[in-house]
Amino acid sequence: MSETRLDLREIPPPQRHPKIFDAFEALDSGETLVLVNDHEPTPLYHQMAAEVDSFDAEGYEVDHVGEQEFIATLPKQ
Repeated sequence: MSETRLDLREIPPPQRHPKIFDAFEALDSGETLVLVNDHEPTPLYHQMAAEVDSFDAEGYEVDHVGEQEFIATLPKQ
């Protein structure tokens, strides 16, 4: 499975979701978007689940790997 990695920690918060949605849209079916973030992206998960039919909500994973480092995996169906 191919993945695209996007580090959001240096991107201003208002610009994050548009970048995420653009990157996710560019994926092919079966690929994964991996996000590195400074907080748990729970609101993003809910937005993706509600608005993006190709988002595999059951395959979503998030790991807290550091004080301000979360790794979220967003698979595309």
